[in-house]
Amino acid sequence: MPVEGELIELRSPRGRALLGATVLGSSMTMLDATVANVALPRIGSDLGAEVSDLQWVLTGYMLPLAALILLGGALGDRYGRRRVFLVGCVWFALASLLCALAPTAPLLIAARVLQGIGAALLTPGSLAIIEASLRKDERARAVGLWSGIGGLAAAVGPFVGGAVVDGPGWRWAFLLNLPLAAVVIILTVTSIPETVSTVRARHFDIIGAVLVTLGLGGLTWSLTEMGSASWAAPRVIGPGMASIALLGAFVVRQIRTSEPLVAPSMFRSRVFTTTNIATFVIYGAFATEFLFLVYQLQVTSGWSATAAGSALLPATLIMFLLSGRSGALAQRIGPRPQLIAGPLLAGAGLLLLSRIDDQVRYLTDVLPGAILMGFGFVALVPPLVATVMGSVDSDHISTASGVNNAVARTGQLLAIAIVPVATGLSVAVGPAEVSEAFRQGMVIAAGLAVTGAVINAVGLPRRRTAVGRPRRVMHCAVEGPPLEPDPDACPEMRPTSV
Repeated sequence: MPVEGELIELRSPRGRALLGATVLGSSMTMLDATVANVALPRIGSDLGAEVSDLQWVLTGYMLPLAALILLGGALGDRYGRRRVFLVGCVWFALASLLCALAPTAPLLIAARVLQGIGAALLTPGSLAIIEASLRKDERARAVGLWSGIGGLAAAVGPFVGGAVVDGPGWRWAFLLNLPLAAVVIILTVTSIPETVSTVRARHFDIIGAVLVTLGLGGLTWSLTEMGSASWAAPRVIGPGMASIALLGAFVVRQIRTSEPLVAPSMFRSRVFTTTNIATFVIYGAFATEFLFLVYQLQVTSGWSATAAGSALLPATLIMFLLSGRSGALAQRIGPRPQLIAGPLLAGAGLLLLSRIDDQVRYLTDVLPGAILMGFGFVALVPPLVATVMGSVDSDHISTASGVNNAVARTGQLLAIAIVPVATGLSVAVGPAEVSEAFRQGMVIAAGLAVTGAVINAVGLPRRRTAVGRPRRVMHCAVEGPPLEPDPDACPEMRPTSV
């Protein structure tokens, strides 16, 4: 970990290059997920793939990403954040090339699995590098910019995917990653310093790594399968119960072993624990909102897929324009006000969007809710990410990023698996039934967002706490023998007369 004097200034050329590398690196993984969705029909026709194969083109990427993202963060803390980030970037690029060259659906699925592994190494490191390498007073702003630009990358994915698929072909959707990865690698090598945890265990927790990888992988599989089968189906309940047992064994091991993969001390932080619980709930709300809104606009309102996918573009633009300022504001006033107000604004936007029906008008029915959602996003996301990263010591920032990413993805998967079944969307037939399920789903999403605000209000300390590293406590120096406090440095320790 560089000392304060060696930390990089965000406004310097090196700081801008560092931000560019981390943003572009994480954006590649977001773009690839959304572009692949758009390309699926053309992939199916070109490779003669069945619907089940096309589902695995998506699941094959998501499964290793969710299963290995916590391990990716822990590897960065132990072996170097820049090193693991670079390995992930190179791995992701080579896997993208294999995707573009795949002659059959099974080979494409195998390449997508490799892509997911690369993304799991790449994603936690992008935030950890920002937190470990930039000056303390500029980290919140940098995280805000990272959030805003990353959100824009996810939003433009469908447009990029549509243009590429309709133009040179779906294989170019994967080939685009190669020049992007080359830029990331050059910027990383030239601008990012290596940082590593100063507390290194003698032995890497292999058993813990296996338990958490199998546990998260099984949970992801189970929740994904729940979307197409009953929760009691053997292929759902079997992996689900096994994954719960594995994750329970992982927790027990982390408590008992002397060299844990995830230090239990991280969860002794009230701020870290609270923000991760809130992340689980709030990201479940966001996943529900996007799924239900796009489905409603297409099935009931008759919008095209492109139009439905771009309905929340104003929210994305607000994120892009104001995320940096949101992070800077949280740095000045403390994150708690925004972490309460953001989910409440998003919840209000969700309730406005719940009015959408077959007679939808964009300016009156969609735009107001999208704008409220945008201000909710921008108030919440930058300080939430920065608070999670700043609530742990510098030795565990990559692991903290991995934990938060795993929590967010699990919340999203759980919401997507449960809410459509609970509202009847999964069996809805016709616009009337879809609209009723949509309204219920949006109310549930709004309730989840408000619950996240309540969690933050109750769990976060009321005192003003700037986003960033916790304050270090300076202990009084002692002079040589006898070991007694220096009375000038620590006047409260002067002996009292009797």
